[in-house]
Amino acid sequence: MAYVSLDTQQVKRANKKHKYTKEQVLQLEKCMDEKTGPLYFMKTFMKIQHPTKGEMAFKPYPYQERLIESYNSHRFSISMLPRQTGKTTCASGYIIWYAMFKPDSQILIAAHKYAGASDIMSRVRYAYEMLPGWIKAGVNSYNRNSIEFDNGSKIMATTTTENTGRGMSLSMIYCDEFAFVQPPDKAVEFWTSLSPTLSTGGKCLITSTPNSDEDQFALIWKEANKRFDEFGNDNIVGTNGFYAMKAHWSEHPDRDETWAVEERARIGEERFRREHECEFLIFDETLVNAITLAELEGQNPIYNQGQVRWWKEPKPGRTYMVSLDPSLGTGGDYSAIQVVELPTFEQVAEWHHNMTPANQQIRILQSINKYIHDTIIEKDKNSNPQIFYSMENNTLGEAALQRVMEIGEENIPGMFISEPIRKGHRRKFRRGFNTTAKHKIDACAKFKELIENKKLIINSKPLISELKDYVASGVSYKAKPGQHDDLVSACLLMTRMIKVLADFDPKIFEKWTDRDSEFVAPMPIFANLGV
Repeated sequence: MAYVSLDTQQVKRANKKHKYTKEQVLQLEKCMDEKTGPLYFMKTFMKIQHPTKGEMAFKPYPYQERLIESYNSHRFSISMLPRQTGKTTCASGYIIWYAMFKPDSQILIAAHKYAGASDIMSRVRYAYEMLPGWIKAGVNSYNRNSIEFDNGSKIMATTTTENTGRGMSLSMIYCDEFAFVQPPDKAVEFWTSLSPTLSTGGKCLITSTPNSDEDQFALIWKEANKRFDEFGNDNIVGTNGFYAMKAHWSEHPDRDETWAVEERARIGEERFRREHECEFLIFDETLVNAITLAELEGQNPIYNQGQVRWWKEPKPGRTYMVSLDPSLGTGGDYSAIQVVELPTFEQVAEWHHNMTPANQQIRILQSINKYIHDTIIEKDKNSNPQIFYSMENNTLGEAALQRVMEIGEENIPGMFISEPIRKGHRRKFRRGFNTTAKHKIDACAKFKELIENKKLIINSKPLISELKDYVASGVSYKAKPGQHDDLVSACLLMTRMIKVLADFDPKIFEKWTDRDSEFVAPMPIFANLGV
């Protein structure tokens, strides 16, 4: 095979003819396959330079295969992996495959430092140089930070700046350790300038370990994980079109609990959780502490009842609490319904929407209650379904309460419960629950305790997403600007409803008060405020 030496490395000369054997043709066909080609190419022909073992064939671990699949199957892919897990190796192999088997591709590698860009390019060059001669694409230009192939493809490496990629028409851009682009404003400007270059159909691959909860990488990651449509159905990609992929340190075969203990001792718990657990340690003061939030995963619903998501079928011998946080239903705030099973304290169903009028919101609540009632009776005809429901009675709640009266409580399975009447307040008493600042703080404290002590089982991924944006504001909590907290609000109402029922049910009371005393320590932001 004829070669020309460029930059002291052996590369294939441009436009060099080669007579392929039948086996080589079959191998090329497998490599060219749109779906399976990248992984086959890398597993069959790619070599890597191991830091201690030297040159060796690339045998990807299962999580690396998932990473390569995410690159290939999605136009926009964002991945978060622990340090030293081979994410750059996977990217280098995929970039070489893309350049050689997709002619006329313009590929840009962007790293947060010049050394990082050079390192990635050196891996790309090594992967290319170690390929069998017959499979290599011919090279027109072979420089430290760029390669031009004779099929029209070009690979370029540079640092991430506000002007990187501006004006270019790219087939693919790979952003490495995007969370560490500094200052943060530079990452925002880079992303703003880059977006138009991908408008013609280019791919974007982003990999990083987490850094700040507020940087551009974190924002893209969060949007990629907001996969739920207006009805709460789970989509493959997020609202920004990105597919999110994540790996855990334990997926690496050389890392076990002994390694984890030693690494925690070496770098500290916080750094370990960020670099190896791939957790965003939220800088804002969330209602539920950041470590607990990171551990909440949620579950996919087992079935949908219209727009209502169900994680568990109703069963005899259980009590069901149904709370409604109403809204105008005109496209602004969402109305939300939460269903919790007692005494298990497990979230079993959820609904939310922002375009459903008040009368229909009550109809949906009615259908939920009827489904619980009928399912329990179907399983046990002699059972007496225990269903309690309520709603906030603020200004928006008046319309919902009026609709309950119009339908008739006798037509809604279950018992409507209200906030207990306190002395001197009989004339002010209204059905349902009225939320004051103190009521909200008390409910937040109890809700926080239930989750952090793992008493309340949260199954909803959309609810977990809201909790991550439910932060301290003055002497209370609310959603971050631009985010929603309606699912959380329905849970806070649910918490107050359970408290009412706990006064009458010993089983519920036992779990509700399962602590050494009745005293609930104040939340952090109130510790110095005398609340």
